[in-house]
Amino acid sequence: MDYEDDKSALWPLAAKLASSVAQSVDEKVICACAETVFAEAIGHQLFTVLAYNEQAGEVVRMYSNRPSEYPVSGTKAMGPTPWGEHVLRRGKFFLGRNADDIKWAFPDHVTIAGMGLESALNLPVRVAGVTLGTVNLLHVAGHYHHAQVEIGSILAALLAPVLLART
Repeated sequence: MDYEDDKSALWPLAAKLASSVAQSVDEKVICACAETVFAEAIGHQLFTVLAYNEQAGEVVRMYSNRPSEYPVSGTKAMGPTPWGEHVLRRGKFFLGRNADDIKWAFPDHVTIAGMGLESALNLPVRVAGVTLGTVNLLHVAGHYHHAQVEIGSILAALLAPVLLART
């Protein structure tokens, strides 16, 4: 299904994720549902959800569909980076279309390239101007484009209660 042409077809996916958020208290269950919904709506090979604590300057990977390469782990200091300034502090999406974009954004670009991934869509989850975390999708080169940002941003916003509960 081409969700960019028929956005009304997204309603059942959004409803599925909203229902998961409303019914479950288990963030792993909710994030697994989000992974399924994002896979169908946009597609990905790597899907992660990060919680962000701006005051502490830390992120924690809450969910990963590829835990052998990107495990769920404890907190990690988030030093100043252009990507962090853009996505975490300013609350703007990041759309990386190729290996050069990935190299600019991520210090672990060699690991990402080794997985055959060369495009990224990082969506901040914000409430009242505060970034609570990000939904991160990676795929082969050229997979992501601007039409997917709106769809992804709406779906990512549904995870705000889960991220807010961590604060």
